[in-house]
Amino acid sequence: MTLTPRIVEVRQNVLKKNDILARALRERFQASGVYVVNLVSSPGAGKTTALTHILTELSTSHRVAAIVGDLATENDAERLRESGADVRQITTGTVCHLEAQMVEEALHGWSLDTLDFLFIENVGNLVCPASYDLGEHERVVLFSVTEGEDKPEKYPTLINSSDTVIMTKIDLAEAVDFNRERFLRAVERVRPGIAVYEISAKTGAGLKEWANRLIEARNHIFPMVQN
Repeated sequence: MTLTPRIVEVRQNVLKKNDILARALRERFQASGVYVVNLVSSPGAGKTTALTHILTELSTSHRVAAIVGDLATENDAERLRESGADVRQITTGTVCHLEAQMVEEALHGWSLDTLDFLFIENVGNLVCPASYDLGEHERVVLFSVTEGEDKPEKYPTLINSSDTVIMTKIDLAEAVDFNRERFLRAVERVRPGIAVYEISAKTGAGLKEWANRLIEARNHIFPMVQN
């Protein structure tokens, strides 16, 4: 007797449903002229702090907002609100990633036409988020220098599903004996040519360059609605 691979079938059905919803979200974002960025990292990589700075930087010239996913608390959302941006929280409970349906529900009552940028801070995880499209224009994966140089090769699926790599906490590189060249070679082996930016939320290094890169990317997608 051949057993039916029900776990595989359930996963395929879940991902298919997510992809359908993600396509609808992408069309909605496109029609509204809002550039959507999905941020993914491990816990403690510094994406909340980095995003707070980016929201603050971009808000001087663009209309920005954020959705933040967390397992239990609203701590990250409260920190992001320090930037002055409109922030909505998604509490996932035991789910280790955000899904398109969660994002869709978080958008209820929100006029996307009033935004230029929407950032989605995913749940801290380097595995599950790789499989779930959220309708974003750009997926950014962040790695902290404190995590070591081999993370890109340990999580190739996430690298290959992302558009940009951000190296965070570069002010700590010397203290933790971080080998920058080894990290960059690891990224290049997994995803040749992917854009890599190096930032420090503490010193401000690289943040303006990343913000300018995001503006350029949005202007490329929406050339007729540039600020």
